[in-house]
Amino acid sequence: MALDPLSDVLSLLRPRGYVSAGLNAGGDWALRFPGHEGIKFNAVTRGACWLFVDGDEAPVRIEEGDGFLLTKGRPFTLATDLSLPPIDARGIYAEAKDGIATWKGGGDVFLIGSRFVFADRHADLLFGTLPPVVHVRETSDNASVLRWAIHQITAELRRQQPGGQLVAEHLAHIMLVQVLRLHLTSHAQTSPGWLSALTDRQLSVAVSAMHAEPASRWTVEELARRAGMSRSTFALKFKQVVGTSPLDYLTRWRMLVAGDRLRNSDETIAVIATSLGYDSESAFSTAFKRVMACSPRQYQRAPHPG
Repeated sequence: MALDPLSDVLSLLRPRGYVSAGLNAGGDWALRFPGHEGIKFNAVTRGACWLFVDGDEAPVRIEEGDGFLLTKGRPFTLATDLSLPPIDARGIYAEAKDGIATWKGGGDVFLIGSRFVFADRHADLLFGTLPPVVHVRETSDNASVLRWAIHQITAELRRQQPGGQLVAEHLAHIMLVQVLRLHLTSHAQTSPGWLSALTDRQLSVAVSAMHAEPASRWTVEELARRAGMSRSTFALKFKQVVGTSPLDYLTRWRMLVAGDRLRNSDETIAVIATSLGYDSESAFSTAFKRVMACSPRQYQRAPHPG
């Protein structure tokens, strides 16, 4: 069965999830977290605190049951009292026992977190259009799956059963997908980019078609027909929502698929070029260099990120 576009991109990026220790904090406190690779998701399962991300204008109140996705890797502060001087959180987490870091005796606020790093350098395809903080409120519609995953991860951290780390990592992937779904449901019109197109009934058909058959000789006319729109209306709406033209999006998607296969298969450049709809290796190489800023052979030989 063909993957949907979101699954396509996540599979291509090969996210690796790491579940960090839970935080059990008591009293008033402020903890400073350093910048990080990839993205982080945290959820408060008891109590409440403030989140302040470097570069943002105002702190965000995180209530019990809320979660937040940090997409830009910036340093941040969690606190019950933002007037307190923050303590470096790394020292507290280094003393974690049985998967739980305890601060000031614990009991008031409990937080769990996970971090995702990506095997592909082009994670900005997915996260580049998202705000630095994606705040998921406990009252969000359709948040039940997310709450279930959060509670299951909390249980895995506390029980320390055999295989618990692997279970927690898979649950973290469920949380990531669910957070993206909830963000799209509530912010589709204010967060332009290809993700927003997935919530549009007509544009999503066109995006899914390009992902399912990247080698096809798509034209704007044919994509518009699939979407049930006139050519001009489709082209204008696609540019407004996604931020690029349909055929530019198709080219970028082809190059991302090509990059993955250059790194992770034994296929030759000529075979990859043909399989993605190019009549010649030179035409493919020209398009690849325009999008990826290096030749296919340079990309293939470069050190893998992560």
